[in-house]
Amino acid sequence: MPHRNYPPPRQPKPPIATGDLVISIGALIATAALGVVEAAMGLFSLAFLDYCPPQSCSAEGAVTAVGIALMAAFAIGGVGLAATVIQLFRRKPGWPFAIATFVLSGLAAMLGGVGYAMAVG
Repeated sequence: MPHRNYPPPRQPKPPIATGDLVISIGALIATAALGVVEAAMGLFSLAFLDYCPPQSCSAEGAVTAVGIALMAAFAIGGVGLAATVIQLFRRKPGWPFAIATFVLSGLAAMLGGVGYAMAVG
């Protein structure tokens, strides 16, 4: 009976670095908390937009600015979460993606606030 050459067994993946995991999870939780705060601020800023004179204020522009900012922040959060999880699964550093998700989500909220201020200003 001939001896068969089987492929060598697959090497086990190295463990995920604890610091990387802690920073990634912390940044993603902070991003989720920031998203909740952004959504509440957007809702309240539109809810209390009682009087908006057409000469200097655009209620439609305010709704558009807040809506686009929230959708952009949500999309950034979803893509950042997926990228971080994929990096961690591959046993590569995921914290840069998690931190970038937090920063970009905050930037989207700031730009939405600027758009809101320009619309109602």
